[in-house]
Amino acid sequence: MKKINWILLSFITLIIAACSFSDRGELVGTQGRKAWFHPQPYGTVYIPTGSIHMGANEQDVPMAMLAPNKQVSISAFYMDETEITNNEYRQFVDDVMDSVVRTKLGEVAPEKYMQNDEEGNPVGLNWRSKIDQDDIKANKDAFTDMYYSQEETYYRTKQYDVRKIIYKYEYIDLKSAAQFHKKDGYAKNRKDFKHDEEVKIYPDTLVFIRDFTYSYNEPLATVYFWHPKYDDYPVVGVNWHQARAFSAWRTTHLNSFYADNEENIVTAFRLPTEYEWEYAARGGRDQNLYPWGNYYVRNAKGCSLANYKPGRGEYDSDGGHYPIRVSSYFPNDFGLYDMSGNIAEWTSTAYETNSNLFTHDNNPEFQVDLKQDDSEVKETYKRKVTRGGSWKDVAFFTQCGTRTYEYADSSNSYTGFRCVMSYIGRSNKDKK
Repeated sequence: MKKINWILLSFITLIIAACSFSDRGELVGTQGRKAWFHPQPYGTVYIPTGSIHMGANEQDVPMAMLAPNKQVSISAFYMDETEITNNEYRQFVDDVMDSVVRTKLGEVAPEKYMQNDEEGNPVGLNWRSKIDQDDIKANKDAFTDMYYSQEETYYRTKQYDVRKIIYKYEYIDLKSAAQFHKKDGYAKNRKDFKHDEEVKIYPDTLVFIRDFTYSYNEPLATVYFWHPKYDDYPVVGVNWHQARAFSAWRTTHLNSFYADNEENIVTAFRLPTEYEWEYAARGGRDQNLYPWGNYYVRNAKGCSLANYKPGRGEYDSDGGHYPIRVSSYFPNDFGLYDMSGNIAEWTSTAYETNSNLFTHDNNPEFQVDLKQDDSEVKETYKRKVTRGGSWKDVAFFTQCGTRTYEYADSSNSYTGFRCVMSYIGRSNKDKK
């Protein structure tokens, strides 16, 4: 008992000493700041800082110079251990739908679904209030436009109009702000670099039919995204703008939790640069051909090491006819699954054939700010690098150094994405 009292007394003494601290005129920094370590987001893998020789691993016979070799250094980051799945993306869709419903309820029942300032004026949605289905039924006329009209209804089933599921977010164009500030100091307002974006986020479920002419893929088109059997399969039919919108939502979702608990917020989720992606895919093995090593796409027992197209007209000898459940194959040495095959993955990088030749060797990136309705941007800048190859690609496209592209506004049945988050600090092994 005496020991406990002594500990309590010592603790109180320390608190009093901290409160009455005097810097005695010395430079000691702001006091009272707690030590902080970057928490690892659920479902991610830590990728340490390192250097790598990136680019093609095989001889460039046609001299295309699409992936010339280059040594670069990459800072530490967290990366999703698998591609974003249907169920994870559905959480995004459901959350946005919830906000749409809540906004409409705020218009018809502001006393319950809106937050008020000290004078009683509504200042925003009350996210803590639980949506009452009776309120929706009582104000059903306000929700009429959220459903498909009678003419568009299939099989007499009342369904939400997915075209109304729109995510609105804002982002800051820091690259433009940095360049302008270098020239003209504080001549511009911060708002000039803030951009608003509205994105229809529901995946294009018809991609399986559209991508392959004279092929019967209707069953996948009708069940792939929503059926629970496919919950752990990678989401497809998502374009680059939708992937970026998901990253913005995920950032807000996590940082809102930290803010509510009075904790420090973290850096944003985002799409990886193609350089980060390649560094992560190699798993710490410099110049390896595939995430698992060199030369072979089958192991000693003849089993495929990824979901790809082994030969003409042959899709299923590797165990995957279409996209398959994530993490069905062994991870690379970083612990990342499906960095080769299954589905190709969006990156943030604009596709330029010779970008390796002019990008920096420290955290390189060739990025172009691109909005959905941006008609003034060069056509080539609308191309975004995709990496990893997919279930319908031959082995060449599953190599770590192979780069190709898709247009940012396009979606298909063989491209998805995963997110990264820049690590705050030097290393997760640092003690302070």
